[in-house]
Amino acid sequence: MNNTQIHSHDSSVDPLLQPFSIGNLSLPNRTVMAPMTRGFSPEGVPGSDVAAYYRRRAENDVGLIVTEGTAINHPAAVSGSSIPRFHGEKALDGWSQVVKQVHEAGGKIVPQLWHVGLTRQIGDLPNAEALPIGPSGLNLSGEKVTDPMTESEIAQVIDAYAQAASDAKRIGFDGIEIHGAHGYLIDQFFWEKTNQRSDRYGGDIQGRTRFAVEIIEACRQAVGSDFPIIFRFSQWKMSDYKAKLADHPDQLSRFLAPLVEAGVDVFHCSTRRFWEAEFEASSLNLAGWTKQLTGKPTITVGSVGLDGEFTSGKGANTTSLDGLMKRLDNDEFDLVAIGRSLLIDPAWVAKIRAGQAEELVPYEKDAVKTLY
Repeated sequence: MNNTQIHSHDSSVDPLLQPFSIGNLSLPNRTVMAPMTRGFSPEGVPGSDVAAYYRRRAENDVGLIVTEGTAINHPAAVSGSSIPRFHGEKALDGWSQVVKQVHEAGGKIVPQLWHVGLTRQIGDLPNAEALPIGPSGLNLSGEKVTDPMTESEIAQVIDAYAQAASDAKRIGFDGIEIHGAHGYLIDQFFWEKTNQRSDRYGGDIQGRTRFAVEIIEACRQAVGSDFPIIFRFSQWKMSDYKAKLADHPDQLSRFLAPLVEAGVDVFHCSTRRFWEAEFEASSLNLAGWTKQLTGKPTITVGSVGLDGEFTSGKGANTTSLDGLMKRLDNDEFDLVAIGRSLLIDPAWVAKIRAGQAEELVPYEKDAVKTLY
């Protein structure tokens, strides 16, 4: 028996420790390791140190691990030669070892599939000759950088996502997460500022979901009906923390409906501070509204366990989880993603379970650079 099932715990965090199922995937508790880019995979290949990094979190009771963003098979998918790839024999062999280590420790893990689009700069590695791509050739500032993607280029990217999903299932992952947030490629199709297309991949808020819909449908076809697909989205962008895809619940409903129909099982709703209301006249955050509007399970995220937001550029102290527990107990959302707290302290969940909050490690930005 896993020792996490037999030692005592702090009853005040009971809502966080309840099991949860996503289709055929059973999780021991409601905690999720949030995806966090690290850049420790030389030439895009995750090694034994990456496997050990994820295993440590699995050994310490994390319910579900979402990996750092991984590059789909497109030459301009990411910026940086040490960002892990999710294609090619060497990289996939590396990921299979990550899966093996996490499963041996009793954990569950999904890869985050990623294309950065026009956040990539011309000349960036690993493929300096590859031009960045985007729906209208506009970067997050609205500046013209390159030509709009053609429909054949769009089809190529959709196929790359589907192949990555198929490979994830083949090498033993427990599901996938598609990164559609923060101003990266899929989100550039969502956002009116960066998507000014007049074809079927543009238009109103529903029309701008078409690219994501076709990616989700292709992934679903590749993996079958019982393999979980998580979709991460956000209102905010890296260049604009106040950006909105939807200004009110009706708009959000129109945005989400096509994604649900396409086959999303869980929505990972990225916010900077989980306790902030998304719209006026309700205390619900983005995950709360998404669950209410779709009926789908949701993951909340945003400065969990810390008194400072992740964009502050400095450290943060640990803080009470009472507000989070109340919302979770009220079924506002289903799962809780923890980012910096788990990055700095692999045993965060185990300590919370054991009532050892006083032993949690505070977040120090500079210290993260040395962590594995």
